[in-house]
Amino acid sequence: DETGVSTKVVTAASGTYESTLKSEISKKNAPTLFQVNGPVGLASWSDYCYDLKDSEVYQQLKSDDFALKSESGEVKGVAYVIETYGIIYNKALLKKYMDMDGAVVKSAEEINNFDTLKKVVEDIQAKKDDLGIVGAFTSAGMDSSSDWRFKTHLANLPIYYEYKDRGIESTDAIEGLYLDNYKNIFDLYINNATCEPSLLSGKTAEDAAAEFSLGEAVFYQNGTWAYNDIQGNEVADEDLGMLPIYIGAEGEENQGLCTGSENYWCVNSKASKEDIEATLEFLNWVISSDKGRQAMADMGFVTPFKTFTEEYVPSNPLVTASNEYIDAGKESVAWCFTTMPSEEWKNGVGSALLEYAQGTGKWDNVKTAFVDGWKTEYAAANEK
Repeated sequence: DETGVSTKVVTAASGTYESTLKSEISKKNAPTLFQVNGPVGLASWSDYCYDLKDSEVYQQLKSDDFALKSESGEVKGVAYVIETYGIIYNKALLKKYMDMDGAVVKSAEEINNFDTLKKVVEDIQAKKDDLGIVGAFTSAGMDSSSDWRFKTHLANLPIYYEYKDRGIESTDAIEGLYLDNYKNIFDLYINNATCEPSLLSGKTAEDAAAEFSLGEAVFYQNGTWAYNDIQGNEVADEDLGMLPIYIGAEGEENQGLCTGSENYWCVNSKASKEDIEATLEFLNWVISSDKGRQAMADMGFVTPFKTFTEEYVPSNPLVTASNEYIDAGKESVAWCFTTMPSEEWKNGVGSALLEYAQGTGKWDNVKTAFVDGWKTEYAAANEK
C-alpha cells in the first residue's frame, strides 16, 4: 500500500522450499527474490544469483561476514536475519542450586568450560529432588521436530573447532578431530535429563520447550527463536540466560555463543532489468522504511543492517544475553553447519546418534556417519 508496487509472495509448505523454488523458477513469471541457506544452497543456485555488490542492501550490512560470496568475490546473497543459539538456562533455578551447600559454583560466570559445566550439571542432576526439578537438561528429543538440535546445531561445534585448527572454511572430507568432544557433550545431555535416553525417539521439540518453560529443567539447548515458546509460562523474562556450548576445546573460556544465519536473500539474475531494479528497491524499502523495519522487528528478527536502530531491536531477553557475550569480547562460534554436505548426511548422523542414545548402536557408528558419510555426500553433491 505504501509504495503502490504490487508484490506477489509464494509460500512453500514446510520442508518443501527447495522443490517449490525449482518448480517456480522455471515459470514465465519466475520469482525475482528467493533465499538460500548458505554455501551449500548457493552451490545449487549460484547461476541464478544477481551480483549485489553495488546494491544498497549490501552496502548497509554491518559486516561483510553476513554476505554470501562466490569464489570470484561476487556478492550472491545477503543475510537478512541473524540468530544465536547455546545452552539456555533458568537463572532462578541455577541460583537456587548455587545457594545450596556444596554447590560447584557460586556464579554463572564460573561456568566457562566443559569440565565446570559437567560438574555443575551432574551435581544438579544428583540434587534434582531437592531442587524440585525433573532433570538438569530438558529431553534431547530425537524425533524430526527436535533432532536438528543435535545432528546439526550441536554437530556444528566439532566442525567449527576442526575448521579453526585446519585454517579452513569448508572441506570435502571432515577428519572428525573433535568427535570425542561431541560425544562428551551429547553424553552430558542425555544422561542428566528429564527422561531416560531410551525414550528419546519419542520426545519432541515441544516436549523440551514445555519442560523448560514449566521449570522442570535448568538447561535447554536452543536459540533466540525459542523465546516465543518460553514466554508467558513459569520462567520470567529476567530469569532467562544463555551459556556457550562447551565441548572441552582448548581456549574455550573465551568462547561465545553460536551466531550466524541460514537465511540469505538472493535476487534472480535471469529476471528482466526492470524486475531486478524493482526487487532491489523492495529490499531497500524493507531495511530502511519505518513499516519495513517494524515488520522485521515484529517477527522477532535480529538483522545485520546498519539501518536497524535501537527501536527496531526485538524485545527478547535471549537476544540481550547474546549481545552481552559480544560486548564482553567473547569469540562467537560461526555457523559452520551451513557447509554440511547434505540433508542426507545430517539424517545419517541423527540416526546413529539415536541408536547410540538408545543403546542399540556404538559411538563408532556416529563417527562413521560423520566422517565417511561426509566424504560420500560431498562427492555426490558436487558431481559435475
